[in-house]
Amino acid sequence: MKNRYKIITAFYGVLMMLFSICSFVLTGCNPHGYDDSVKLEFSTDTLMFDTVFTTISSITKNFTVTNPSSESVKLDIYLAGANQSYYSINVDGHSGTEFHNVEIAPHDSIFVFVKVNIDPTNQNNPYLVTDSVVFCNTQRRQAVQLVAFGQDAHFIVPDHFTNSMNYKIVAHEHEDVHWTNDKPWVIYGWAAVDSLGKLTIDPGTRVYVHSGGGIWVYRYGNIFVNGTPDQPVYIGGDKLDPFYNTDYAQWDRIWINEGTEDNIINNAVITNANIGLQVAALDEFLGNKTIVNNTIIHNNKSTGVLGWAANLEMNNCQVSNNGDYSMLLQVGDFKLNHVTVGNYFSQSERKNPALVFSNYYKTVQANADGEYENVYVMGNSTLTCNNSIIYGYNSREFAVSSLQDVAIDYTFKNCLVKTDALDGHFINCFNKDPKFVADFGQNYNLKEDSPAIDAGFDMGISTDLLGRQRNGAPDLGAYEYYPAAETRRIPLK
Repeated sequence: MKNRYKIITAFYGVLMMLFSICSFVLTGCNPHGYDDSVKLEFSTDTLMFDTVFTTISSITKNFTVTNPSSESVKLDIYLAGANQSYYSINVDGHSGTEFHNVEIAPHDSIFVFVKVNIDPTNQNNPYLVTDSVVFCNTQRRQAVQLVAFGQDAHFIVPDHFTNSMNYKIVAHEHEDVHWTNDKPWVIYGWAAVDSLGKLTIDPGTRVYVHSGGGIWVYRYGNIFVNGTPDQPVYIGGDKLDPFYNTDYAQWDRIWINEGTEDNIINNAVITNANIGLQVAALDEFLGNKTIVNNTIIHNNKSTGVLGWAANLEMNNCQVSNNGDYSMLLQVGDFKLNHVTVGNYFSQSERKNPALVFSNYYKTVQANADGEYENVYVMGNSTLTCNNSIIYGYNSREFAVSSLQDVAIDYTFKNCLVKTDALDGHFINCFNKDPKFVADFGQNYNLKEDSPAIDAGFDMGISTDLLGRQRNGAPDLGAYEYYPAAETRRIPLK
């Protein structure tokens, strides 16, 4: 699989870790007047404590600091978190949190030992405990990042490192792996499912992904998310404080490639990513489906659902509050049944329609000279949308973009669509305010006077997103109307 990862462009590169506390301390560094411009060399830029804690732990690791110049250097060295840090350091045989006038001889090195003390059973700890060791003089400020795991959880830590992606293969070829709900799963980097590997996520499992990471189902691999109405699977960022609820790009995406066996996502909440779910072929369109049922995909910085050369079916799903597109479906076969697309993201930021459908997409490929360039990939495309709601604050929330060289066809039947052109592609459709319980509050249950009530046709989908029974003439969207709908919701965090 190693060589196959080279096809990934820099667009999918993992973001470097940024720690705001480090930035604050570096700007306030006091080097005591030493005039030294030497750039130090470190044996690592990040010291990661990857032990899974099962008891109160005291773990020590070390790194080296090298002076590559022919002149001695003097430094101030300290922990950014000072006395509030979970860490302690030992520099040149002395323990503490800060050290002054540390001298390193020409072409010589020193060891810095770092100890972390964490009680993993303390639920007040963050999942990731971060700090940094700061080195400064008059002209340079450098730091080594410190990362440890603060709570007892299953941790996915990358063991493959490339220019574009740091990853760990969590399901190898012919391996069937289960993620259970006994404790959370924390992904650092990318969790990759290899060709012919399978990843099954059990009901009630909570998955937290660190900045820049994601879940990647490589071509011919499979994923099965087995949530239930009472025990949905949660996949989101690892910043758990409610303060970060509006941090809409805490991690990268779930990325599913082509294969021969269907991928299934049942009863999940996917939130606070750059792109919530991307179903995209790498090399060829093989026709297998990704089927998403009873799932909420919301609060994503760019796009909720992105489909490229894909076969995607969604039933009883809510796709909401995404910064650019809610759904961008480009080349392939797409079916939306009882889907609520509601986009009330900040009007100053979102310009595109909530749902855009096209028969081409733009990507980056290598030419004959080995140089990367933008190319358009075209293909026959079909969109079928039944009993659904497409709405938001823009004047038009559905748009088609097509090239004449390949076929494109779309049909909306018994749908509420915010569009200025209800033409022959729309059967029994209308453009009216759906009257959600709280659109900006992301409660997409229907009020008692909603025009979406009883406006659908029987498709054999007997329950709604919350598992409630649908009537003979079902309501449009993911939610059937019930008088106490305001109190019946899936937690979004």
